[in-house]
Amino acid sequence: MFVAASTRCFFDLPFDQACSQITDLEYDKLEIWLEASGKHLSPEDVGRDPEGFVNRFREMTRITPVAFCCDSEVDEDLLEGICKAAKLLRITQVTLRSAPLGTPFNTEIDRLRSCVKLGSGEGVRISLKTESGRLTEDPHTAIELCQAVSGLGLTFDPSYYLGSPLGERSFDMVYPHTFHVHLRDSTENDLQVQVGLGSIDYSKLISQLARHNYNRALSVDLIPERIDIETRPLEMRKMRMLLDSLL
Repeated sequence: MFVAASTRCFFDLPFDQACSQITDLEYDKLEIWLEASGKHLSPEDVGRDPEGFVNRFREMTRITPVAFCCDSEVDEDLLEGICKAAKLLRITQVTLRSAPLGTPFNTEIDRLRSCVKLGSGEGVRISLKTESGRLTEDPHTAIELCQAVSGLGLTFDPSYYLGSPLGERSFDMVYPHTFHVHLRDSTENDLQVQVGLGSIDYSKLISQLARHNYNRALSVDLIPERIDIETRPLEMRKMRMLLDSLL
């Protein structure tokens, strides 16, 4: 396992400055966050011209990219382009959002099978982020999606299960299906708190992942609307040092 940082942590900065800040904080692995609006990259910025994006990325930073995370809906054409960019950058992981609650299960299965097929054509794994308000809100449903779609995995975000609107849920079943991990410190009542004040047992989490031979990224992924800009650098350093000490 290794530690990475998402460019989402610097949502308020242009993409190149976000990369620079993450490098300055001594992270050497990067997750590229794609959103539909704002200063950061959109899925269109990557998917419409994957070769052009890769050339621009290599010119602006030398940090190693390890994953893409799409924080908005992407159609198949865009996803194909994103997966092509991932292949060029030697990235093997792309995170998508699952469908909103209320979406028919079979409709989502059909969509995900197409997504996984596109990813596998470029040597890329597709995973769904576990989050509230989506089909992955319930860990049992998240697992059922993975079982129904061969090759599909999960981007495990324990913060959402810790404070799940469904009440306390065991998420041990998620570990065997985990392709990627998003981390921040959290409590049952607050998705993001200062490092050290939360309830997530990182030692246990890492041990459980290791038990299932997980050898990929632990990505620090701060929630934009809950970031204190002034203390952000300190919090990110503390998170990196905490995770490094456990690996």
